[in-house]
Amino acid sequence: MRRISGVLIDIDGVLTVSWKPLAGAVPALQRLHEVGLPLALVTNTTSRTRASIAAALAEAGFAVTARDILTAPVIAASYLAEHYPGARCLLLNSGDIGEDLAGVALARADDPAVDLVLVGGAGPEFSYQALNAAFGHLQRGARLVAMHRGLYWRTSQGLQLDSGAFVAGLEQAAGTTAEVVGKPAPAFFAAALAHLGASAAGTMMVGDDIENDVLAAQRQGLTGVLVKTGKYLPRTLRAASGTPDHVLESFAGLPALLDQLS
Repeated sequence: MRRISGVLIDIDGVLTVSWKPLAGAVPALQRLHEVGLPLALVTNTTSRTRASIAAALAEAGFAVTARDILTAPVIAASYLAEHYPGARCLLLNSGDIGEDLAGVALARADDPAVDLVLVGGAGPEFSYQALNAAFGHLQRGARLVAMHRGLYWRTSQGLQLDSGAFVAGLEQAAGTTAEVVGKPAPAFFAAALAHLGASAAGTMMVGDDIENDVLAAQRQGLTGVLVKTGKYLPRTLRAASGTPDHVLESFAGLPALLDQLS
């Protein structure tokens, strides 16, 4: 079995639910820090900036900083700078993430000169009017870029609908295909590995989403670990397009797994 020299960790549903720590997650992450294992927290969360996420995690007891966190908005800003420099972007997102979209030219919904519709995480802002405005821009030739395709996520009130459902609707209605920059996009994992300075072969991805976290990482050569918390459902495991390398009851079991693989 390969030796693991770096770990990528999803946040929501793995370390926390509604920003409250899951049982055993804080000491498990502390154990990884103690043994000096390089790690990064990788998330499709689009409702908070990296600084805000770091503050919320610190309040929950996790010893992390903003530098430890890689978000879909950060990757999106880098992607747009490379592929669509100077594009005027209509942002459809729940939460203020402007700090992590440095360099992106954001347009108003009524701006006639929109080059690109950028979709983040769903929430009350995804009204009929907002979606219809985005649809209008797509009909006029704007490109569609999605920070992720997640259909739902788990909160303290249960599973909640996410933006993947709206992205699929916009694709069908406008006859276009979204460019996805967050997980499961290969570019996201490449950026995360570069952030760690690690190779795919020696890196593990831990997530609660079997397709977007675990199997997507495995297709890029990483070791995949599925945890049975967060959005995990037995039926999604049975219907998955592949088999996780490892399945754990929770993140609390990760240190023991790493000991087995060393």
